[in-house]
Amino acid sequence: MIYLDHNATTPVDPAVAEKMAWFLRERFGNPSSLYPIGREVKELMNEARERVAKALGVDRGEIFFTGSGTESDNFAIFGTFDAAPDRNEFVTSAIEHPAVIESAKALEKRGIKVTYVPVDRYGTIDLDHLRSALTPKTGLVSVMHANNEIGTIQPVAEVARIAREKGIPVHTDAVQSFGKIDVDARRLGVDFLTVSAHKIYGPKGVGALYIRRGSTICPFVHGGHQERGLRAGTENTAGIIGFGEAARVMEEKGKKERARIEKLAERLKKGIEQKIPGAKFNGHPENRVGNTLNFAFPGLEAEAILLALATKEIYVSTGSACSEESEEVSHVLRAIGLRPEIARSSIRMSLGRSNAEADIEVVLKELPEIIAKLRAISAFHPEG
Repeated sequence: MIYLDHNATTPVDPAVAEKMAWFLRERFGNPSSLYPIGREVKELMNEARERVAKALGVDRGEIFFTGSGTESDNFAIFGTFDAAPDRNEFVTSAIEHPAVIESAKALEKRGIKVTYVPVDRYGTIDLDHLRSALTPKTGLVSVMHANNEIGTIQPVAEVARIAREKGIPVHTDAVQSFGKIDVDARRLGVDFLTVSAHKIYGPKGVGALYIRRGSTICPFVHGGHQERGLRAGTENTAGIIGFGEAARVMEEKGKKERARIEKLAERLKKGIEQKIPGAKFNGHPENRVGNTLNFAFPGLEAEAILLALATKEIYVSTGSACSEESEEVSHVLRAIGLRPEIARSSIRMSLGRSNAEADIEVVLKELPEIIAKLRAISAFHPEG
């Protein structure tokens, strides 16, 4: 198997699996309990919180665990507007993850005005448009750090600076940048930042929201006093322990592993461009997370390419895993100006720790042959 869909999810690192297995065998206490077995679990959770905080360059007390990156996005967005009912405008980008886009649609139903800031052909946000969209009624700006489909990195620090001049809080979804580039929440200058464990070789079902100390936000889930009263519900303790271990391993392997992955991705990119005439690269050529490649093969359907590759046990995607079953054209590819037929011919390949040089050789052998065969078929198809 050659897995090239690490932006959708990553395999759990062996060290993470071992730590979680140990925890599930040896620790069962409720962290809200005051007696020793509960306090032991609480301490282990605090250790995990410390590791996630360290990876983001923030204090432990600014990290709040959630059930997913999607929940963290919702927490930041709805929690901010609930805390400031006099503000009724939301500004975001046209290429956000569905967790933000769908939240924006829900805000619109509540009477909140939403401005979707456009991007250029590389997927970079228009800062002039952003400036003009901000008003005294703007309650929050949310711009993702790196795009999940094309990998383009947004100028989040500049977005935060512009918004802060007007006293407007900023949220960034850093799910796809965390672990792929340096993510320092303080340096970015944001008030809220979302990350997820299963994108950094941790377990699914656990995310985190950085909330800058002093920020105003209302609880998103109501109930008990877990997560210092901001996120009720008994914590996913095993998942949190796994998240902390994944953050530790990520910090340990660090830039060396990222450099290896980026080198493999660049080799794959150049190989596709050399071996497949007409292949069109989508996204920024340089300012992107280095593991992500998005290519269009005009005249073909991405689903046909994906299924043909799957017969060779090569796994890629057609875009966001959260909208993979939708028949709609990717809103990200539409936003960068691709015609629908070009967008529908695009596949995403995202590399990770499981990939090696031999994988790239196999893909560069199989993919050109598949594209050639599909083109030969479509040439005789009445709709081809």
